[in-house]
Amino acid sequence: MSQTARYDHGKPRLDPPPGKDFWVFGYGSLIWRPGFPHVEVRTGMLRGYHRRFCVYSHRYRGTPECPGLVLGLARGGSCRGLVYRVPAAEGEAVMDYLYEREMILGVYDPRWLKVDTDEGRVAAAGFVVDTAHHQYAGRLSMPELSRLILQGRGKGGTCLEYLRNTVHHLEALDMHDRALHRLLAYVEAGKADAAE
Repeated sequence: MSQTARYDHGKPRLDPPPGKDFWVFGYGSLIWRPGFPHVEVRTGMLRGYHRRFCVYSHRYRGTPECPGLVLGLARGGSCRGLVYRVPAAEGEAVMDYLYEREMILGVYDPRWLKVDTDEGRVAAAGFVVDTAHHQYAGRLSMPELSRLILQGRGKGGTCLEYLRNTVHHLEALDMHDRALHRLLAYVEAGKADAAE
């Protein structure tokens, strides 16, 4: 059984187009740690979704007893990120890898997303938050976001590392995300206050 089938959670599967390269959209950790072979990277704009800390993490950045938070693509607005072109020969292996990484608990819905790049629009595989899933956190207040980010620690590290990495790599790509900047400043201030 492929990883794609193993982790589909009854949701529609994304199959790479037979014999063709395809694109993957990254908006969070896929920006700074894609983890799969690719032959081209472009910056891209996804309209209709925005990046938000709205997914409880029970594994990579938290535990069921002490959840953290990770990013999801939530409806509304727009999101700048990277699109990676995956060679056809690696298509099945890359899709399996993405399903194992993103679909292990079923909190995301896999979709083909329309992403605008400087070279034109591409259809890219992406993972949109499932608002009916029990790990969907909804829209949280800044104090609650900060609390969860400061407490979150899982097999992938801390939520604070995840937030810092995302902000710093977006900055390096000249993709300024004001909401994430404000959140990082708020969380860092809370961490400093707790240390005093």
